[in-house]
Amino acid sequence: MDKTVFVFQKNKFQEIRVGIREYKGNDLIDIRTWTLTQGSEEMVPTAKGVSVNVNLLADLKKALDEVEKELKKNKIG
Repeated sequence: MDKTVFVFQKNKFQEIRVGIREYKGNDLIDIRTWTLTQGSEEMVPTAKGVSVNVNLLADLKKALDEVEKELKKNKIG
C-alpha cells in the first residue's frame, strides 16, 4: 500500500505528509517532509522524516500522548 492519509503545512515551502507505505515487504507509517523543487510547483520527498513499522502504531500514539501531556503541563502551544 502506498497512501498519503494526512498533509499539513510546515512552512511556506514545505509540508509534512503522513502516510502508509510498503518498503521491502514491510508496511510502514511514514512521516516525512516534502518540499517544492526549485523553479517548479512540484513537491518532492526529502530525507527528513521517519518510517515506523505499523506494528509500532500503539507506541507512536503513546509517545505523542506523552508529548501532549508535557506541552500542556508546561503551557506550551
